[in-house]
Amino acid sequence: MKAMIVCVSVSHGNTKRIADAMGQVLRAPVVAPEQVDMEELSDCDLVGFGSGIFSMAFHPRLRQFVESLPKEERGKAFVFATSGFPEARFRPYTRPVARVLGQKGFDVVDTFSCRAWDTWLPFKPVGGIRKGRPDAADLEAARTFAEGLRGRIGGASRPV
Repeated sequence: MKAMIVCVSVSHGNTKRIADAMGQVLRAPVVAPEQVDMEELSDCDLVGFGSGIFSMAFHPRLRQFVESLPKEERGKAFVFATSGFPEARFRPYTRPVARVLGQKGFDVVDTFSCRAWDTWLPFKPVGGIRKGRPDAADLEAARTFAEGLRGRIGGASRPV
């Protein structure tokens, strides 16, 4: 199985740590959107897309990258995020990215999120919330998630 993880991690490296844990399990490089080789992306059986959450949405660089992808037959994808708060039912942040990925030809098979150190404006004066996250348990949860993906998708590849 050929995999890649596209990740935007800008504030504290939270999302990159989660992406690296998943990447080790999936034997997948972790790259920023600007580093993606489009030919290599098209050859992947599984691609992860993730960022920290900013104002209840994925980072604009990741959203713009996903929106700029040409529509073509693609492999499977997953979406992941780190955030100070859990995803709100009234404004889910994974669904819009997953929907656009589906429109671009990906089969979005799962999502993952975990808490992370958040120093967004109202929390900055007190040093933020969820300091110390992602922690060892979060990294283990990310590895377990990736193992599940690897088990489900395994060596299955798209028809040529």
